Amino acid sequence: MSYSSPLLSRPGAAELQGATLVDVSGVPWHYGNPLVEQRAVETGSAIVDRSHRRVIAVSGPDAKAFLHNLLSQKLDDVEAGFAAGAADLDIQGHVLHHMDLVFTGDTFFLDVPAAQFDSLKDFLTKMIFWSEVTVDEADLAVISVLGAPLPTPTATVVDRSVCWPGCPRQDILVPRADLAAAVSELESHGGSVAGLMTFTAERVKAREPELAADLDGKTIPHEVPHWIRRSDDRPAFVHLEKGCYRGQETVARVENLGRSPRLLVLLYLDGSAPETPEPGADITLGGRRVGRLGTVVDDCDFGPIGLGLVKRSALNQGDLSIGPVAASVEPDSIPQDEGPKAGRAAVDRLRGR
Repeated sequence: MSYSSPLLSRPGAAELQGATLVDVSGVPWHYGNPLVEQRAVETGSAIVDRSHRRVIAVSGPDAKAFLHNLLSQKLDDVEAGFAAGAADLDIQGHVLHHMDLVFTGDTFFLDVPAAQFDSLKDFLTKMIFWSEVTVDEADLAVISVLGAPLPTPTATVVDRSVCWPGCPRQDILVPRADLAAAVSELESHGGSVAGLMTFTAERVKAREPELAADLDGKTIPHEVPHWIRRSDDRPAFVHLEKGCYRGQETVARVENLGRSPRLLVLLYLDGSAPETPEPGADITLGGRRVGRLGTVVDDCDFGPIGLGLVKRSALNQGDLSIGPVAASVEPDSIPQDEGPKAGRAAVDRLRGR
């Protein structure tokens, strides 16, 4: 049975029409004036219904060690209130799932797009073996406040501040039955509702991907540069100082010896084109395919923007094309220095270079 948020009954609320790879089903895409709604991020607090996401609760005496051994995040010694992202990789290091998580002191809550929920929950359940953990669905709804944070609603189960390369973001998890009341309570504190289009525009500017729309079966974590934690300043998705987990060999090899063959970058699209390209379209340079377009959205300041997974060799080589639409890469999307390659330096020493 498909999900439908109670906020869709609000005046002006509309879902995104047409097929898309972006996870949008069941929540308002906008409330009638999407570009004005985006301005609330800069001038106040935008309240975004993200209740289409689904939440997994992992609890029990072994919960920390259990998730620490399976995911790319270091979780064996976290304290209550810890919030970060994490990835589940296959044996070759390709991204199978990525999630936001928070630890309350006795329970980890992992929220994912609806399409990832069943396979992630099934994987975690199969890996329990003798661990003293339980893996269940939590009937919680995610609300994101973009811009100035707001006092939490009465029904709040989790309140987390999200560290991402974008605008200030506060995620609040409440029981689904209390979603409408919680949003009304946030409005009473001065926030204004904004559709998922507002969140999507901020997500794209933050270069934060969704698996189905922006990545593919060959994606490795280093293709999303800010996912790699090289310092203690933020809890990124992939912690480089932790024990073994599935796919770690690829992460370590790329970190120590080389560079990822592709990068996820922010693209500015030509707004004068008669049609906006769809997610999944080919990105070309001089007629040669060099990447894949992901999420596309209209931003109140920049017009149409998108995420692209592009070959490194094509970056800084001039404007790209997506069909008849010209696209330029945001220079800040391209990391200038990903740190010294210790493994490469060791190899060079052995070769006498």
